[in-house]
Amino acid sequence: MNLLHTVAAFVLALGALVVVHEYGHYLVARLCNVKVLRFSIGFGMPLWKKRLGRDQTEWVVAAVPLGGYVKMLDEREGEVEPQELDRAFNRQSVWRRYAVVIAGPLANFLFAILLYWLLFMHGVQEARPIVDLPPAGTAAASAGFESGETIRAINGEPVASWQEVRWHVLQLALERQRVRIEVLNRANQINWRTLDLSPFDAEQLQGDTLTLIGLKLYRPEIKPVIGQVVAAGVAERAGLKAGDQILAANGRPVSSWNELVQIVRSQPGTELRLAYRRGSERRELTLVPETVEQSGASIGRIGAAAQLDRRALDELVTVVRYGAVSALVKASQKTWDTSVFSLKMLGRMLIGQVSWRNLSGPVTIADYAGQSAQLGLVSYLSFLALISISLGVLNLLPIPLLDGGHLMYYTIEIFKGSPVSDRIMEFGQKLGLTLLLVLMAFAFYNDINRLISG
Repeated sequence: MNLLHTVAAFVLALGALVVVHEYGHYLVARLCNVKVLRFSIGFGMPLWKKRLGRDQTEWVVAAVPLGGYVKMLDEREGEVEPQELDRAFNRQSVWRRYAVVIAGPLANFLFAILLYWLLFMHGVQEARPIVDLPPAGTAAASAGFESGETIRAINGEPVASWQEVRWHVLQLALERQRVRIEVLNRANQINWRTLDLSPFDAEQLQGDTLTLIGLKLYRPEIKPVIGQVVAAGVAERAGLKAGDQILAANGRPVSSWNELVQIVRSQPGTELRLAYRRGSERRELTLVPETVEQSGASIGRIGAAAQLDRRALDELVTVVRYGAVSALVKASQKTWDTSVFSLKMLGRMLIGQVSWRNLSGPVTIADYAGQSAQLGLVSYLSFLALISISLGVLNLLPIPLLDGGHLMYYTIEIFKGSPVSDRIMEFGQKLGLTLLLVLMAFAFYNDINRLISG
């Protein structure tokens, strides 16, 4: 995956989410008879603009695609003609202003629900929740998990995929609860495992939580037999063909495809001597894995894929699909759960229970956008839904300059009976700007640190 694809996937995702957010503000403003002067996607110099509609609203696409805004008629930002005073935003009732502001984040949540609804109706292919033998000393090993057991329910709630297991365990790990898990073993016998997450350190949430707990997805051992070579790739140029079985790499015996992959990845641009069997004949050759950049690290690749037993692999995957009504309920629940979990994480960051290293900036988000786009439309839409929820939650935080800050002012106005003073609002803007700059600094630091550490 090259840089251009990553940037394109990121810009497309950010553009779509900004359009959804700002259109929420725009639509409710129009319903409240507030005049909209400009609808801008991005900031800075306009690359394209056009006036449309009865109010001649200026629609703009600007040069810096890191956000957007809807500019409304407002006496605080310029002179308003007497005949249009009733359409100025500042002249609206507090409830109308509240509705206009909250419409942006709500649009992001509704967009996430829509995406999840479509995905759940279409069907998402995911790994079955089959566990591998957990490493000794882990919580899963103490619970007695055995290789090949299929997880059926967590605390009484049925699960159908490994992704659902990951999500449930992640939430329970944050709460440091004891988890009762129903499993089905290879002999089709039902057992229960009790997973003790009370000693779990929330700081560990920055890693792969399931791996730390000891829950590993079952992966059948794949023989080191080549099933396909990339045309004009390193493997084909060296003379490898489909059906060749790799026996050793640099004199080290190779017993599985995963071993071969790890050896190749660890030797980018370095000569590698392979021993292999073709038919009944043993042969040797030398090749140099090409160097590929992945997540900030250099890895080796030869352009070969394993020979797979499709029937065995099909037994390890499932398609999660729901009817229209069930899919809508499931989509709404997932959006709600993700929003609540995000708020819990932010709250624990503030009190120091969760590391600020979990905070991601635009570089990490762009990387995820590129990776999800490479995996296909379903993965990319799932990524869009998740980021849309994050954008909605972020904007509802009671920080001046964000939508949540304005909603905080309006809530005070409702109870106080009059607007917040200009002096307090000015102080709030300075405080909000400081807080946002601190958050951005943490996010960029984490991005750079991830790039350096790979």
